[in-house]
Amino acid sequence: MKTFMNRVDNFFKWVKGTELVELFDIDVSEDPVRPALDLKFRTSNDRKIYGLKYENNIEGIVCVAFTNEIPNTEKELELMSKNSYLENNATIAVAYTVWSRKRGAGREIIKKLTNHIIKDMPQIEKIITLSPLTPIATHYHIRNGAELISINSTTQNFQYKIR
Repeated sequence: MKTFMNRVDNFFKWVKGTELVELFDIDVSEDPVRPALDLKFRTSNDRKIYGLKYENNIEGIVCVAFTNEIPNTEKELELMSKNSYLENNATIAVAYTVWSRKRGAGREIIKKLTNHIIKDMPQIEKIITLSPLTPIATHYHIRNGAELISINSTTQNFQYKIR
C-alpha cells in the first residue's frame, strides 16, 4: 500500500509541476498521428505547437490550428486555418495531433491547453479535434471528457467543453 501511495504522490507532484509552453521547433517524425505534416505547416498561418514542460523536459505535445469551421480532413484544416488567419476571425481551436512521452502527459496537456484558451483567447469558443478514425483515439478523447460530434470518412471530431 505504501508503494502505491508513493506512486500516487509522485504522479500528482509531477502533474502540478508542469506548464504549457509554446514550441517553435520539434522533431515531427515523433508524431504518431501526423508525422507527414512538416514544421512549416505546424507553425504557419498562426498554427501553434504547445509542449507540456516538466523541469527541463517536454513530456507531451499538442499541435493546434485556429479556424471558424470544423475540418474533416487535413486539407480542410490547412485551408480553413489559413483563411481564418487571413481574415482574423478564428473561433475554433483544432487540436489535430497530441502525443505524450510520459504517462498522463496527454491528458494534462489537453487540460492546460483548455485553461490557456479560456484565459488568453476569449475569441475561441470551442476546442475541436481532428482525430484519426481509430479505437485508440476514440477511447483517449472520451476518457478525457470530450464528446464525439462527427465521424467522417477518415477522421472523427471530438469537442472539449470550454464554456
